[in-house]
Amino acid sequence: MKFADYIYHHPDVETLKKEIQTIEKQLQEASDFESFWNAFMSFDALNQHLSTDLNLCEIRHTINTKDSYYKQEEDYLNEILPIVQEDLVRVGNVILESPYRKELEKKIPQTYFWAKELEKKCFSPEVIEDLQIENKASSAYQQLVAGAQVEFEGNTYTLSQLEPLMKSKDRSLRKRATKAYWGWFEENEEELASIFDTLVKTRDRIAKKLGYENFIGCGYDRMYRFDYDQKDVETYRQQVLKTVVPLNNRLYERQKNRLGVDRLMAWDEKVEFVSGNPKPKHDRQTMVQLALQMYRELSVETGEFFAYMIDHDLMDLDSKPGKAAGGYCTYLNDYDAPFIFANFNQTSGDVEVLTHEAGHAYQAYSSKDIVPMECIWPTSESAEIHSMSMEFLTYPWMKNFFLEDTQKFIFDHLSGAVKFLPYGVLVDHFQHEVYAHPEKDHTWRMQTWRELEKQYLPHKDYEEIELLERGGWWMRQLHIFMDPFYYIDYTLAQVCALQFWARAQKKDPDTFQDYQRICKLGGSLPFKQIVNQAHLKDPFEEGCLDETIQEVSAALDSITDEELS
Repeated sequence: MKFADYIYHHPDVETLKKEIQTIEKQLQEASDFESFWNAFMSFDALNQHLSTDLNLCEIRHTINTKDSYYKQEEDYLNEILPIVQEDLVRVGNVILESPYRKELEKKIPQTYFWAKELEKKCFSPEVIEDLQIENKASSAYQQLVAGAQVEFEGNTYTLSQLEPLMKSKDRSLRKRATKAYWGWFEENEEELASIFDTLVKTRDRIAKKLGYENFIGCGYDRMYRFDYDQKDVETYRQQVLKTVVPLNNRLYERQKNRLGVDRLMAWDEKVEFVSGNPKPKHDRQTMVQLALQMYRELSVETGEFFAYMIDHDLMDLDSKPGKAAGGYCTYLNDYDAPFIFANFNQTSGDVEVLTHEAGHAYQAYSSKDIVPMECIWPTSESAEIHSMSMEFLTYPWMKNFFLEDTQKFIFDHLSGAVKFLPYGVLVDHFQHEVYAHPEKDHTWRMQTWRELEKQYLPHKDYEEIELLERGGWWMRQLHIFMDPFYYIDYTLAQVCALQFWARAQKKDPDTFQDYQRICKLGGSLPFKQIVNQAHLKDPFEEGCLDETIQEVSAALDSITDEELS
């Protein structure tokens, strides 16, 4: 069965509510554990069906945001989900308070119960209308960015299609393309600011109705932060400032010298080499076949997984007008099918999709038999370990994609991994400031971003791009609008992934075995325990970042700029 044949069922809200209420009654009236378990499994099946329909709608809507049917369905789901959530949370409470809970705890992961406790904290019937407003505003941002049309030198581009020009080895071209790209954000600044203001004020209102001081605590609970808190993140930020920013300053200085420019401008940052960034040497179809070969050679299990993805058309990779920006992996429970969404644009990022998003997909494929379905996926910082680590574990096969540019790719990718850390922490720090001061206006938010940017990314030179000098970069970061407090998770996972890289470099025979172990664990353990199961150091642990960054720094220093020219 191919993806095109997967059936989307329009969820009728009244029918759905009746089904949930029937299961709730069965759970309450269960006379023994067996009948309780059967009702629990019925609830799990209902969640699987609902999740499948929600994800099918999201996939088909994001593939073509101009499709009127799925746009209408997306709007409908934004309306009904908060209403249905009330019933789902109520059933979760029945499970938490059941006399059969101790027996249930012997059969399913403890993380399920922790998640239900947090869902209980994060929902109340009085926030349903606010949740609907939040959903609509998030969709409005996605729709606006996906529909961007940029006129540039006689052609019309989406934002994603402009990016290859922004990485051109022709400095004049990339400068003009970069200005055109940010010109769209400046033209739409007022609308973007309005959408974000709606989101901030709505989230703050939700949090306060739920009894939180502000949205920060609520945001952490929504992200299922089981075993670390805001203080851990603050300590981690300081480690990044102390350990990573100095290395990055050296890397940017090397980049400036390699490019032979007096100043590393905003339009230079995406280009590492005078001869141009490494690009894959093949078209999309060939790259998918090369990826299949790679995964078959990596392990039997990864080979079977990727063949499954191809055979069932579970990837939509080409960039096209009307397609939503970015990339993601999701899962369709009813079909045991991960799905990869991306926007190929003839850059090295195309290959990274075939490793990063495939890492997510492989994890879901590996843990698909975990019960209940909520425990198939781990929390996001753990999930990103699987994706980011796969990028590094596939290094031996990059020569098939990049040919003579392989070493350039490895240097670009490894240096990019550490360059990313301060940016990821900056995105998170910005959100803490914004939600601690929800009453502040757009100008304050712009100034706050720019001030923080000067701490984490002091090399930034925005001359001639006034929007960025005012602090406008954050408006392109989808997660700030749609997934608050998610972004720090990428950096935590990156630190773990770099440890996998270091082990692979040392030929540690257990590296891939440990990786597969945590893929199979899915969401059955919290973050720190998953890190422990992988035999990695906790990123919050004192000295972890120092040791990891030292190894990366030594590897990058061993490659001379002459070798990269």
